[in-house]
Amino acid sequence: MTTTPAPHASVGAMPEGVTLPMPQQHLSVEEERQVRKQELAAAFRLFARFGFSEGVAGHITARDPENSSAFWVNPFGMSFSQIRVSDLILVDHDGKLLEGKRPVNTAAFCIHSEVHRARPDVVAAAHTHSVHGKAFSSLGVPLDPITQDACAFFEDHGIYSDYRGVVNDTEEGRKIGVALGDAKAVILQNHGLLTVGASVAEAAWYFITMERSCQAQLLAMAAGEPLLIDSETARMVRGQITGALPGWFQFRPLWDQITAEQPDLFD
Repeated sequence: MTTTPAPHASVGAMPEGVTLPMPQQHLSVEEERQVRKQELAAAFRLFARFGFSEGVAGHITARDPENSSAFWVNPFGMSFSQIRVSDLILVDHDGKLLEGKRPVNTAAFCIHSEVHRARPDVVAAAHTHSVHGKAFSSLGVPLDPITQDACAFFEDHGIYSDYRGVVNDTEEGRKIGVALGDAKAVILQNHGLLTVGASVAEAAWYFITMERSCQAQLLAMAAGEPLLIDSETARMVRGQITGALPGWFQFRPLWDQITAEQPDLFD
């Protein structure tokens, strides 16, 4: 892990010589692949801890750094809480299993292959049937800028409103990619949330904070009429708290915690 001086002003004053962890740079293909797979396994363990799993539903993918038309994903039917680096499977955009001995979730392939195809800038995508994401998705409305954290998604998420059951064809995945557009997230109406990022860490963090923002808005709406942050301020806050580096960095405390407590995920 490389370090560097504080990356943005929001960190505040720091003593001379103090540094913060930063993403590793100039990695070989093999090293970059390992980083992505390690973050993927850690993200699954964290999603399990947060209660985002629901039976066999849910998936997080990471584009392979060498074969950009293939992605690493969790094996079908394996508990998030038990996934290790060695359990991850590699699938191409045509659904062919390139590495691994377990099958891929059809919905994972149909959704993620098209999201990765539509967004070559995206390294990772996350989708699960989290409770508050599911509940909020049934409203068919976007997240409002009612909190600082929710501003991360202000004017930067889409809504896919054409729910047709379990996703089992790539055409629906293509439509989800269209609804996502160039945003960081999309609400799948009557289904749940999907987030993307330039790293697994960024995509996973956006999913975690979006799920919590859905929970906060549902609570606020149940209590009364939430007051909105004005558009100009919401855009400013979005610029302050999101992006490839802030998204990666927000994930670091969770990474440190889960890798210290569950080092077997590296196996």
